[in-house]
Amino acid sequence: MYEGYDRTPGSAGGAAERIIGKAIAGMDRSRIRIATKLGMKVGTEPVDAGTSAAAIHTQLSRSLERLDTGYVDIYYLHCFDGSVPFEEMLTALAEEQEAGRILHYGVSNYSAGQLSALLAAADRTGLPRPVVCQPPLSLLKQDACVDLLPLCQREGIAVIPYQIYQGGLLTGKYRRGEDVPAGSRGAEMPSWLMARDDALFDRLEAVEAAAAERGLTMAQYALRWVLEQPAVVSAIVGVKSQKQIDSALAALTD
Repeated sequence: MYEGYDRTPGSAGGAAERIIGKAIAGMDRSRIRIATKLGMKVGTEPVDAGTSAAAIHTQLSRSLERLDTGYVDIYYLHCFDGSVPFEEMLTALAEEQEAGRILHYGVSNYSAGQLSALLAAADRTGLPRPVVCQPPLSLLKQDACVDLLPLCQREGIAVIPYQIYQGGLLTGKYRRGEDVPAGSRGAEMPSWLMARDDALFDRLEAVEAAAAERGLTMAQYALRWVLEQPAVVSAIVGVKSQKQIDSALAALTD
């Protein structure tokens, strides 16, 4: 579904997959790990939303064509779909695994209760379990730490969080009383950020002080905090520049 800030619900998406497809052209596929998703609305037909068997088979075919590859390593269920029986969904995923078009599957934006129900259904039917969970998680949004991460740790499910910088709020670029920086999420898509009020800046300044105590930037501290949580094995880092990549890598070294 990813195609930029001007996306509208139901538009076809696919831009990110095409970019990845071009980027990996001619490369050794065995050295690359690719994850993509289905579930959000990407058209007007029934198969263009949700995680029904028909949607799984159709959307995976379209993703593979855009990526110009024969398989994806992880296929995420982008969000919980209460209209589809778990058995239908799990059977379709198992069929795609048997066909070699996906190696593993995972879930995104599932609550602990929803993931528990999915695991129970997989065990009951003898169908494959998800291997990874992708929740939002940051110093400013720690809901997943209550039930979801402990569940994943108990069940041996890897966690790869997104939104770890909370739209850039945890990078130090937003300051109390100052305008939002040009080119930032706050300037380009302000509705995607938490309200920048005094309560938020109190929290951000406390994070900055904690980061300084460890000799880290806010962004490095935010990334390390996420990676130190139970069951977390990696994190999705959004970047716009080489400098931001370098900063993220620096957070991983002492």
